[in-house]
Amino acid sequence: MKKTLVSLAAASLLVTSAVAADKGIDIVTTGQAVLYYETHSDNGTSGDLFGHTDAQSPGVPGAAGIPNSEIQFGVQLGLDADLGNNFTFGSEIQYKGTASLDKNTGTDRQGVTTRSANSTIADEIALSQMNITKKIGNTTVKVGRQQLPKSLSPFAYTEGWNVFKNSFDAVLVVNTDLPNTTLVASSVGESNAVAPFGTTAFSNLNVGSRVGSENSGLRYHGNIYLLTAQNKSLPNTTITASYYDLGNIRDIAGTTGFGSASILWGDVAIGGKDLPMGLKVGLQGGSISLDTNAGLDAVLGHAAKDTTAFGVKASIKPMDALTLTALYTSVNDGTVAITNAGTGVKSPLYSQMVYNQLNIAKDADTVVVKAAYSLGDMGTIIAQYGMTSAGKENLESINPDPVTGTECDYNEFDLMYKLKAGGVQYFAALIVRDWDQKSTTMASGGDHLLVTTGSDSDTRVRLWARYSF
Repeated sequence: MKKTLVSLAAASLLVTSAVAADKGIDIVTTGQAVLYYETHSDNGTSGDLFGHTDAQSPGVPGAAGIPNSEIQFGVQLGLDADLGNNFTFGSEIQYKGTASLDKNTGTDRQGVTTRSANSTIADEIALSQMNITKKIGNTTVKVGRQQLPKSLSPFAYTEGWNVFKNSFDAVLVVNTDLPNTTLVASSVGESNAVAPFGTTAFSNLNVGSRVGSENSGLRYHGNIYLLTAQNKSLPNTTITASYYDLGNIRDIAGTTGFGSASILWGDVAIGGKDLPMGLKVGLQGGSISLDTNAGLDAVLGHAAKDTTAFGVKASIKPMDALTLTALYTSVNDGTVAITNAGTGVKSPLYSQMVYNQLNIAKDADTVVVKAAYSLGDMGTIIAQYGMTSAGKENLESINPDPVTGTECDYNEFDLMYKLKAGGVQYFAALIVRDWDQKSTTMASGGDHLLVTTGSDSDTRVRLWARYSF
């Protein structure tokens, strides 16, 4: 019944827009259609690449029937309108399913934290954006469901790595009165998951990672508050500083409070056409400071600890078609990981690759080298390799704990190809990963198409096509 109500809301949006058009309100329609496929094979008990099943269900050793591939089809429609008097309206609805292609390929849809043993997960229709914006001089106020950019909100931002982007229920205020300066204030309450996970439900923001900080399942209850200042006064330089008041930390049920936290984060980007060989340099860093009680220590099994992190990157263009990048990030063994509070999946760290988010976000030192070569109209080839030295409290360590945890270093190689032809964007990626410890649970190895127990290497193929209109 709940999803039927969402469908009725979407239909109502279309009817309302038609009425607005009759009243002379200018309406702009945008949208996209997406076909997404991913498959994986590890050296545990999973099936072959492009195959149908793993040998295990989560928590049920030996159970069969879990697909190790998935396919998704989605259509998204956006409707924006100028309401006059500097008011604008924005909305977006989306459908996500399989178009029955899963029946032909043996793949499956994936839920938020578990996978189904068959293709019976219902299609989804979600109202992903609905907002009103008012412009007053150099100040813009946007209220409602909306997307947030990582450049101005590094710990509560919209991710776009899958079928559709996630969004937030938020109030956003942006001011540009000061020369070369953008000031941002925001109150953020809830976010949905990035597709392919369940996208219809909006819930409290995550602490640490989607599986919870140290698997404790913590959430930020109530709104979190953001202040960001971004300045471009220095030549070829953008300086961004952000502060978050994270409010109340509670368990998932919201019945037990553990205190509060705050984030201070900065980023400096240097680059310009007049620098030698197209040189670009980036610096990032900050801390997550906790003001928590003994109850959190009891949940963790040890004293909670502040998190500190920093990163540096540099890139050059030795020739017009080639860009080379090297970077390094480091995160201590603090309680809260450096992850996006909106989805709990990706990290704002420079070292974020296709699949290494759980490995880099806590108690980790990571080095990544990258090369991107443009083929002109034939697209772009990107190759990158990352190495992570992990501590005992790394999210991918065996039993993350400062005393009993087992360190688990990680390597990843990504080979990607991007092309835009005939108005369609195409993406293909080969991801090869390995750990120096075998996984002990189905949940080890990532957030998506889970790696099976007993594996220490994993190969993935991701393909998608996106037509935007």
